[in-house]
Amino acid sequence: MPVIDWSAYAKGVLRAEMLRKGMSYADLVGALGAAGVKESEANLRNKVSRGSFTAAFLFQCLSAMGVKTLHLD
Repeated sequence: MPVIDWSAYAKGVLRAEMLRKGMSYADLVGALGAAGVKESEANLRNKVSRGSFTAAFLFQCLSAMGVKTLHLD
């Protein structure tokens, strides 16, 4: 079984959903803010770029983007 880079996988899932929803980082920061999650655009970009975020943060982002279903390979 191949070794999976889970940070890269999570980053890819988040970026793919942003693309699918047509959302920029600024849009996501606004959506997160409306949901009560304070995040700067620069900090969000860094988190996503590094893939260093918690599962809870991933779910906050998906919820803020209005993602109702998620299909994983």
